[in-house]
Amino acid sequence: MRRHLLAVVALPLFVIGCASDMGSSAMKAAAAPEAVRPPAEAKWFMLATGVGEITYECRARADGNGYEWAFAGPVATLYSGGRPVGKYYGGPTWESSDGSKVGGKQLAVAPAGPGNIPLQLVKAEPGAGSGAMSGVSYIQRLNTKGGVAPAAACGMANRGARQQVAYEADYHFYR
Repeated sequence: MRRHLLAVVALPLFVIGCASDMGSSAMKAAAAPEAVRPPAEAKWFMLATGVGEITYECRARADGNGYEWAFAGPVATLYSGGRPVGKYYGGPTWESSDGSKVGGKQLAVAPAGPGNIPLQLVKAEPGAGSGAMSGVSYIQRLNTKGGVAPAAACGMANRGARQQVAYEADYHFYR
């Protein structure tokens, strides 16, 4: 019962938070580099800011030439209007507090500036549950801060070591 009550309260806050910032957020999303813009028929409807960490693991390079910090996965809390409204984790998966969730496949990336993970466009796959994530067709990652692979050495001595790197990004959702 308590979980259902939380979902009933969280979804309206999520939608209200998104609607209050709709005009300026939609304009910023439309101004993104061409490579990470969704098709013209996709309609922007929601913004959530992800704040969390990206985990990297020191692994042997696929080409056999040394070692590198390889992406192992993200974990972040999604916020709207300053309130937590969901989570983002490996898959990739965006999950609303109402239980609805959506995953997808990366279509394109664009540079975001030194020290920041790239901007991204994801084509959504059919989601689960009914709620905030229902009907999502594209997800656009913009306004990234941090999240790049560690600067620390990666080699035979620390093979298998993991490091978390803080990041933040705005996720724009389209239907």
